[in-house]
Amino acid sequence: MSGSSHAVAPAKHGGNPILRAVGLLSQLSGIVSALLIVASVAVTCQMIFIRFVLNGSTIWQTEGVTYMMIAATMLGLPYVQYLRGHVNVDLLPLMLPVGARKALALLVLALTLVVTGIMVWHGYLFWHEAWDWGETSNTPWNPKLWVPYIALPVGFGLYALQLAADTFAMASEIEPPFGLDPDAGLTDALAERAD
Repeated sequence: MSGSSHAVAPAKHGGNPILRAVGLLSQLSGIVSALLIVASVAVTCQMIFIRFVLNGSTIWQTEGVTYMMIAATMLGLPYVQYLRGHVNVDLLPLMLPVGARKALALLVLALTLVVTGIMVWHGYLFWHEAWDWGETSNTPWNPKLWVPYIALPVGFGLYALQLAADTFAMASEIEPPFGLDPDAGLTDALAERAD
């Protein structure tokens, strides 16, 4: 999603096989994320049927749906980045000359990679602790917690990989900073909005 009215195309690979592979991984992650959302909806419908039609009790459904939706969110990160679906406000980049625009994009990508790297590290520690200690949820269903927790380091790791690919694509001029035409300026964007 962009602040401008034009749609931004998915990440470009410029024929680079590594960028293409990272893009395919991000797309695969998006498919898994979508399947988890569909499964969550199906389990929620099943839970409603059991509770309100059959007057039965449910044990695992609410917890399972929660874990699936968190996993879908984490695994959806790289796909949304691949599609350029994160919120992007174009005002400042459009006001800057091309060189400063590129520097700003590199700074934003670097800071995002740092934060994502921290999340990968802490997500891994969180997952490993649950794996090593054999932690369970202490509910009637009592699943092993390492299973849902693995979505944290995997999702953020794939997101970091897509961010690194985007950084390389921009640095090697396969893709322009912020997906904006190098000749685009603030007055062009305002004139486009007025039409």
